[in-house]
Amino acid sequence: KPSSLSFSHSLYISFNLSLSLSPSSTNTTVETEKKKKNRDTMFFSTDLPSPTSFFTAYASMAGYMMMIRSMAHELIPAPIQDFIYSSLRSLFHRSSSTTLTLTIDDDNMGMSNEIYRAAQTYLSTKISPDAIRLRISKGHKDKHVNLYLSDGEIVNDVYQDVELKWIFVTDGGGDKKSGGGGGRRSSVDDDGKSEYFELSFDKKHKDLILNSYIPYVETKAKEIRDERRILMLHSLNSLRWEPVILEHPSTFETMAMEDELKRDVIADLDRFIRRKDFYKRVGKAWKRGYLLYGPPGTGKSSLVAAMANYLKFDVYDLQLASVMRDSDLRRLLLATRNRSILVIEDIDCAVDLPNRVEQQQPGEGKNRGESQGPLTLSGLLNFIDGLWSSCGDERIIIFTTNHKDRLDPALLRPGRMDMHIYMGHCTFQGFKRLASNYLCLNDTTMPHRLYPEIERLMEGGVITPAQVAEELMKSEDADMALEGLVSVLERMRFKADESSQVIMKEEGRLEMDEMALKRDAEGSPRKNRKRIKKLVLFWT
Repeated sequence: KPSSLSFSHSLYISFNLSLSLSPSSTNTTVETEKKKKNRDTMFFSTDLPSPTSFFTAYASMAGYMMMIRSMAHELIPAPIQDFIYSSLRSLFHRSSSTTLTLTIDDDNMGMSNEIYRAAQTYLSTKISPDAIRLRISKGHKDKHVNLYLSDGEIVNDVYQDVELKWIFVTDGGGDKKSGGGGGRRSSVDDDGKSEYFELSFDKKHKDLILNSYIPYVETKAKEIRDERRILMLHSLNSLRWEPVILEHPSTFETMAMEDELKRDVIADLDRFIRRKDFYKRVGKAWKRGYLLYGPPGTGKSSLVAAMANYLKFDVYDLQLASVMRDSDLRRLLLATRNRSILVIEDIDCAVDLPNRVEQQQPGEGKNRGESQGPLTLSGLLNFIDGLWSSCGDERIIIFTTNHKDRLDPALLRPGRMDMHIYMGHCTFQGFKRLASNYLCLNDTTMPHRLYPEIERLMEGGVITPAQVAEELMKSEDADMALEGLVSVLERMRFKADESSQVIMKEEGRLEMDEMALKRDAEGSPRKNRKRIKKLVLFWT
């Protein structure tokens, strides 16, 4: 652009150029007029204007254009010039092009653009083998390297027979600054570069792309992120969550549970995940509560890990003994992320929670509303299903206990613990799953010779899955491991039979006492009270 030429300089060049190429401008003008008059009668004539005339006219026009351009650069501000050029360019381009291009950058009015993140994840799986330049990254929590598009790389995609073209663009970003445009700031990195995607397609498919293809990309990106997600286990340390990588191998396939119970739990989890709109429509917080109860060693913690691996949810292990006040509990629970599982293990013995807020102490009248009192059951319940329960989405709350009967009834009412799951002693079906996991035994073709004996000894529930797993791990030889398990089962069965005989004797003695009590109904009231007291003490 000859923006440095002044107006006088441009005029001087155009004038001298016209004089040097036109020695007789008057004669040329006369000849041109004559030819103009005879143009209609000499349409097919070979008497054409001379090249000098054409060149002279071109030189004159070029001089005038240079003069006008210099004047424009001197008089019209640069922003107005850019606006005029862009308007003319878009006018001519709009009239000739049928392609629409969408720009997707990382910034959305100062917030992260979810469509940009979704496109980045989705396109990482669509990279062509012919790509020339790619970006590679691997975080300290990632198991595999991740590939992303580099500047100028193109990805072609097809959706419902519509061809789409993605381009990743990196600009210098030197002239992109914050402000303007209603407070919108461009997506500029620390090194001054801005990155964005361009999605091009035919204009007639605009509605299909915006209403169907973009949601499809977001859905696929979510599935990809779930597959790549590294689960974290958050534990409590000085009222702060500290995360570590959760690599628990437990899954529903390896759990020693009844198949019907597994199907029920999986179906309940699937129904919870896909009912976001349902929870919103009925006015309930998008959460689910589970109570896992049963004897120690029955797989309650393993079930929590299996649920986390199945849903790809992080786990927050809350130790109530480390929380002193309701305000601390509220702050911790609000710090948990969506798509997570909050676990409170052994809630019956974790902490002695008062049933009501303690009485107001002297001198605390002004601070009563500041929630500085001790940790209470009402504070815990308020987060489970009170107003604070709506501060988050897609969350699961799990309580575990060995003694369900010791829990406060307020914890068990509907709406707090939605599903109660009993984790009992190991059944024969659960044993076969453990034998398949630890000894690679498959009973579908040829069951082991000790299976009938083990099934007989397991009747009535005498051993937990943890005890079975401990015996199976003692030897890699299937015969030795199962023989050791049979010995353990025989000892447990003998103890169980002895206990049942003792109970039967006590029940028989009590029946005799009851009969004697009936015979002596008219006897001494004091003696009857002693017998009744003895009966009550035995049954309790």
